[in-house]
Formats: sequence, structure tokens, C-alpha cells
Amino acid sequence: MVLESLFNPFSVKKRPWEMFIAGFMYSIVGMVLSYFVFREIAGILMVFLIVMAALPMLYSSVQNEEELDLQYTGEFKLLKEHTKVLIFLIFLFLGITAALVLSYVFLPQPVVDSIFSLQEKAILNVNQNIQGHITGGIARLDFFVKILINNLKVLFFCLIFSLLYGTGAIFILTWNASVIATAIGNLVKTELAQTASLVGLPFVAAYFSATTLSFFRYMTHGLFEIAAYFVMGLAGGIISIAIIKHNLQEDKVLIDALDLIFISFGLLIIAAVIEVYVTPMLFA
Repeated sequence: MVLESLFNPFSVKKRPWEMFIAGFMYSIVGMVLSYFVFREIAGILMVFLIVMAALPMLYSSVQNEEELDLQYTGEFKLLKEHTKVLIFLIFLFLGITAALVLSYVFLPQPVVDSIFSLQEKAILNVNQNIQGHITGGIARLDFFVKILINNLKVLFFCLIFSLLYGTGAIFILTWNASVIATAIGNLVKTELAQTASLVGLPFVAAYFSATTLSFFRYMTHGLFEIAAYFVMGLAGGIISIAIIKHNLQEDKVLIDALDLIFISFGLLIIAAVIEVYVTPMLFA
């Protein structure tokens, strides 16, 4: 395919920033096609088209990581190699998010309503759930436990999807990127609406201020959360490919996968702590 051939899966570890461009491009193409071809289901079809474009490169990368398990003897050196994959996957996520945020902010409202309606419903359900806990007076520790349990469910599905489909976790992560982009875009629009009377440089300054605030509001904890999902997806993908290639009997493969699983748990706990205890203080 044309889109997948634009980027070399064996060089992106050295130039991870290319994945930002790839994610941005895949998102724009997927969004345009989904809107003009199947407008009624544009929101979910867009996610599938982005995943379809990114899947060949991700599979090649995960397959390469599984092969490294058999070549490397030191676990620390192996985890260092996995970190390179994690970095370019995060760039991919940021590219997808950036493209969808810009689309949400600048596209006409009827187009936005058609493409992001499912994502807006998902955000509304989450907000209602959070508001219910706030007004109910539940202790912050209880709220932390609930956030952690919800995130662990997503982490579990990342593992299952990766085990069954090799790189299946990318679907969950792309969906999360579209939801986060919708939330950021909505916050940007809300902030800009409060400064609608400004013109010229004051408006430009207000725009960049609103965009920066919105980005860090969700990404302060979001980057740790997404990193946890990617690490778990990588672990599941490595196990899946090892099963296919009959390499699962190698102790190094299992040890490496278990290390990645424990790391993903640690990252998710950090993300939950930041979301519950740090983010409200910074963006109250």
C-alpha cells in the first residue's frame, strides 16, 4: 500500500520523529475518507483506517523486538532497545492526537459533529461518572482506586488484543487518541469562546495559551497512561509472535515479556497518582 510504504519500519527507531508525521498523515487521510465515504459511522471508521495504515509498520517493529529477545543476553540492554520502540510509538500517538485536535478546532461544526460524535458521547459518560463521585463526597483515595481499576481494564484489553492479533492494542490506543483529541479540542474551543472579542495578536496569544493549557491538562498524566498501554501492547505482541514462531519455550522471551508487563503496571500507577492528586492542583 502507498501509505505504509512512505516510512521504513527498520529506520524509525533511529528517527522516531518521523512517526509523528506518519500519525498526522494517517489521521488526516483516514478522517477525510471516513467522512466522505461512510459519514454515518465516520467516527469509528476513521479509527479503523488509521489502524490499517499503521498496522504493517507496527507488526514489523514488534516482530523485530521479539527477535532481539533471542539475540540479546542482558535484560537491561534489551529494555533499552524496547525504549526506542516506545518512543516512536508515543510520537505516533502524538501525531494522531495533533491531527485530530486541529481538525476538531478548525473544521466546520457540522463536520465535527459527524466525525467526533461517538468520542463526545464517550467523554460525556466519563465526565458524568467523575462528577457523580465529586458530588457524592467519596474520598480521593476511593476515586484513585476507581481510576486505577478502570485503567487496568484498558491495560488488560491491550494485552488480550495484542495476544490475539499481534498488534491489536493499536486499535484501543488509536481510539483513546481520538477521545483525548476531542477532549483537548473541546477545551480549546471553550477557552477561545471566552476571548472571542479579541482580535489580532491578543487572539493569537489566547489561542496558543488555550492550546497549551488544554494539552497539558490531559497529557500530564496521559503520556504515562499511554506509555503503559504501549508497553503492555508490546509485551502481548512479543508473546503472540513467539507463540507463532514456536519461540515461547525460550526463557528470555518470557522474562522480557514479564518485565514489560510489570513496567506497564508501574507506569499506570504513576499515571493514576498524577491524574487524581497532581492534575487537579495544577489545573483547578
